[in-house]
Amino acid sequence: MIKSTMSSRLPCDIIRVLILTIALLSHGSTSSKFDRHSQSHTIRHMNINEDQAQVIDFPFRNTSLPWNERVDDLVSRLTLEEIQVQMSRGGAGDFGGPAPPIPRLGIGAYNWDTECLRGDVQAVENATGFPQAIGLAATFSLDILYNVARATGQEVRAKYNDFIKRGIFATHTSVSCFSPVINILRDPRWGRNQETYGEDPFLAGILVENFVTGIQGDNSRFIMTSAGCKHFDVHGGPENIPVSRFSFDAIVSDTDWRMTFLPAFKKCVEAGTYSVMCSYNSVNGVPACANKKLLTDILRTEWNFKGYVVSDQGAIENVIWQHKYCNNSVDAVAACVNAGTNLELSSNLPTPVYMSMMDAIQQGKLSEDLVRERVKPLFYTRMRLGEFDPIKDNPYAQLSMDQIESAEHQQVAVTAAMKSFVLLKNQDGILPLKKEEFSEVAIIGPMSDDITQVMGDYAPQQDRSFSTTTLDAVRALYPNAKYGQVCKDSTPCTQYNKAAVPAIVKDTELVFVALGTGQAVEMEGKDRPDVELAGHQKELLLDVLDNSGDAKIILLLFSASPLNITFADQSDRVVAIMECFFPAQSTGKALYNVLTNTGPYSSPAGRLPNTWPLYSTQIPPMVNYSMEGRTYRYFRGDPLYPFGYGLSYTQFNFSNLIYNTTIKAGASLSVQVDITNVGDVDGEEVLQCYISWNDKSLSVPQLQLAYFDRILIASKQTISRSLSIFSESMAFWQDGKWVIKAGGMSLFCGGQQPNQKKQVPSNVLSGTFTITDSIALEK
Repeated sequence: MIKSTMSSRLPCDIIRVLILTIALLSHGSTSSKFDRHSQSHTIRHMNINEDQAQVIDFPFRNTSLPWNERVDDLVSRLTLEEIQVQMSRGGAGDFGGPAPPIPRLGIGAYNWDTECLRGDVQAVENATGFPQAIGLAATFSLDILYNVARATGQEVRAKYNDFIKRGIFATHTSVSCFSPVINILRDPRWGRNQETYGEDPFLAGILVENFVTGIQGDNSRFIMTSAGCKHFDVHGGPENIPVSRFSFDAIVSDTDWRMTFLPAFKKCVEAGTYSVMCSYNSVNGVPACANKKLLTDILRTEWNFKGYVVSDQGAIENVIWQHKYCNNSVDAVAACVNAGTNLELSSNLPTPVYMSMMDAIQQGKLSEDLVRERVKPLFYTRMRLGEFDPIKDNPYAQLSMDQIESAEHQQVAVTAAMKSFVLLKNQDGILPLKKEEFSEVAIIGPMSDDITQVMGDYAPQQDRSFSTTTLDAVRALYPNAKYGQVCKDSTPCTQYNKAAVPAIVKDTELVFVALGTGQAVEMEGKDRPDVELAGHQKELLLDVLDNSGDAKIILLLFSASPLNITFADQSDRVVAIMECFFPAQSTGKALYNVLTNTGPYSSPAGRLPNTWPLYSTQIPPMVNYSMEGRTYRYFRGDPLYPFGYGLSYTQFNFSNLIYNTTIKAGASLSVQVDITNVGDVDGEEVLQCYISWNDKSLSVPQLQLAYFDRILIASKQTISRSLSIFSESMAFWQDGKWVIKAGGMSLFCGGQQPNQKKQVPSNVLSGTFTITDSIALEK
């Protein structure tokens, strides 16, 4: 039926295709980085609505058909040569993308390469800059993750709609996000810790579910953008110290793989992500992008993932040149496609490795049927984004440029930053501050007024009129505050003007010292050699102490990962310490509100999403992928600050812990607990419930977060919270399967970890329960 319908219209169709092809060629067939002064090198998008006569007969445009039938029809019309190109052009750079148009089918070009980590990252033109991911994790807030992701998705989609109208298909202009990053923060020296949701797989998993939901939207038919969780898997350093990430082989036990590195990705799949990015490293000798166990056996067979796998940029060619797993492009494309990688994101190669796909098929190393199956998720994603449906039917196609840096999104950025701050020390209740308390104030340090460094890596391009710094916050509070920048090269602080410090801080009553890292010290491709303050920053702080008389010191830290500030924590002169992560554009506004307890959510309630070591000797070697001694789940010493730690301007008390003392294996544990704000300030508390196995012979974490929630409680108010500890939190990996064993378990609910040496002024309630029977769970 389809053939006879097409043949009856063939002469007219040929004319239309020729006209459209000439039009496309006249505007160029490859993309380049968008030059706002010249659009001559960008691809013009075919306006399908204006050419309905050409494409109306194709079933893949029939909106009454099921998605799978439409995808099957579209892919059946592609030649192998067209599929090869579509799977080769993942979208980076002038040669790496976009996937070119297919004029004979009325299919336009598509760029797959967009970063949506916490805003429309590195895109052409401006976008709202939300706090870096590690700060979002510190909020312990499902709402914050959802709201930031939703605002990000709205701006990404709005700009995409505009780019399509203007015929722009440059890198970072699409709606297919290479975000979020959900690798475990396993080593404090890893350069990419700032992109993660911390060290706990349960925390990361819950947060990623809310991010994916927010960024993809809630429409039942269309998605706003497509999420893509990365980097899959067993990834978390090194970048460059002591070896390169491009050739690193992560040797991991099956238990650690299953219980630490995979769970958050499973949650991402369950949340409905459309893609997963395979990582640079090998896993137990097999490159991730060629790893059938990872990409097919686990991801597709066990987890029923239906989306596409895209390589990290250059990871496919690294299979040849770095890992030396294959020695030619034919074998490499066969290995990666057979394993389950659908799309190559090359390092801007004129001829990507996947352009050898036809040769691999001809040599019998790949089958045509498999290749056709591998390309289907790409076009399914484009369909769900609305590319092949009438624009009027897609609510996300109506989003316009008034979304960009809107007042609503600006407020989301401020609130997210405020909620990310973790108060680590507040001696004698020095915070919150009042304007009349101090008259002689100074601010010093490389993070005082460096908006670039407080943005963090993978930051949106910013309209600086929306950006405020620490200096802005301090001078809003103390207009005459003295300021001096003594690290001439910012956070590396190798060029330190020691002689200038006394004049800045002498005769002061209060000194703000703003230290940290930023992408100048830690970022993708740049690990830290240790956890020390960079360059002369520690010396700077000591010089402030030596030259400021009896002034009180407030230390503000801007970093992704722990810093060795044990000496500052122990100093009576350093009266307050706050970890601010990378708050991005709203740094100054958020700091002012929290330092002064001004407005809603201004009593700090951020909690550390990672353990801060007391000594550097507590950190295992970077290349050792055993979890023993890493994160609160397996670390047995005393940290400087434990996971989940954070102070407030008020205090909370937990009471009336009620739960079932006996449950059957596979059942959830129902819990109820009361929380009272016993202080004089309205504030938020992060309810943290942990479980542990009483049988110490089991190969399990010593403690496991199993529930959390951030709750606003008015002064003197008591709220009652009912919750469930799900059975999957009680399962562990043993002998190739997930099991729940009969026996005793302990439950802890409060505002911090149980039995930690450095405690917050709160309490933890505890009890035990018994699991009857033993079962094996579905994978």
